[in-house]
Amino acid sequence: MEADDKLTETATKLDVHLAECALRYANISSQLADGSKVMDRLQVLIGILTVAVLLGPGFAAELIKKLIGG
Repeated sequence: MEADDKLTETATKLDVHLAECALRYANISSQLADGSKVMDRLQVLIGILTVAVLLGPGFAAELIKKLIGG
């Protein structure tokens, strides 16, 4: 009978562990998605700065005005 109790206890612990891991995975996945949005914005800013350095700040300002619609 002790073996059955031990098996039931182990199965219960495993179920709890799997549920906790699923929550952690969902949280990590959400954080990675948010981080991806930030990285996209940073890539755009780096691209704009590269244009400003290579072509001059006046050209970059005019390009930004055209992109923004101003």
